[in-house]
Amino acid sequence: MELRIFTEPQQGASYDDLVAVAQHAERLGFGAFFRSDHYLAMGSASGLPGPSDAWITLAGIARETSTIRLGTLVTSATFRLPGVLAIEVANVDAMSGGRVELGLGAGWFDQEHAAYGIPFPATGERFDRLEEQLEIVTGLWSADGSYSFDGTHYQLTDSPALPKPVQRNGIRGGVPVIIGGHGKKRTPALAAAYADEFNVAFSSVTDTCAQIGRVQAAVESAGRAADSIVYSAAQVLCTGSDEAQLARRAAAIGREVGELRENGAAGTPIEVVDRLGELAEAGVERVYLQLLDLNDLEHLDLVASEVMPHVAR
Repeated sequence: MELRIFTEPQQGASYDDLVAVAQHAERLGFGAFFRSDHYLAMGSASGLPGPSDAWITLAGIARETSTIRLGTLVTSATFRLPGVLAIEVANVDAMSGGRVELGLGAGWFDQEHAAYGIPFPATGERFDRLEEQLEIVTGLWSADGSYSFDGTHYQLTDSPALPKPVQRNGIRGGVPVIIGGHGKKRTPALAAAYADEFNVAFSSVTDTCAQIGRVQAAVESAGRAADSIVYSAAQVLCTGSDEAQLARRAAAIGREVGELRENGAAGTPIEVVDRLGELAEAGVERVYLQLLDLNDLEHLDLVASEVMPHVAR
């Protein structure tokens, strides 16, 4: 199992904070550094010093790291035009030397759209836009020559389909694409058509297993092998070498230890190993550990020394 670090900088993080976590995760051997794509803090967090743009910060981090993979869980289709997004991601892929992955979703947090003047269509339209964006972004990357698209929401005419990403690893060529979610029909269908990886975020082992099964069935129905897609999960991380340290880390992120033990990769390191083992049995090959306190780099040290050796490939 590969372990990746997933951050939520809209809750309060500077660019320097993100660089520090990414560089430390790289030194410790984590597979990737990912960040959310949000513009507004959630819950009681102040959000200070203010939101940062996912692809702008990843561009900077691409030049501040050398081996760790980088990406989003997930970029919102409401935030960017698909042609612009294809250019941005290809640019960051070049800046990283081919280490970028694109998580793309329909968007869901209506308050951040209202706060920054971003249109927020109804759910059905957002998924329609997401499907067109997936077709356009992957189409631009894989096109041999000019590219045109005539959709309901987006139209492209004789695009030069440039720049191309450094990577040609996606199922359609270009950057690997990650799709996630809990929908029972449309989400698996989109994953079967466009995804190199499918992610189930913050779910129980039982629900994760069920959703992976739906996606595997959709992938096979689309004529792909079930194992042609990577299956991953995201879990909040909170571990401590003893109960006192665990309690301090839970308090720092405003959560209860018991609730974290039930719903995340939490507890002692061996409890975290056990949870990851359960996810592996459910079909998960890669786990994104959600690190909410970005100032606690020793948290990563503990995972690298006491968890990673028991689950690494």
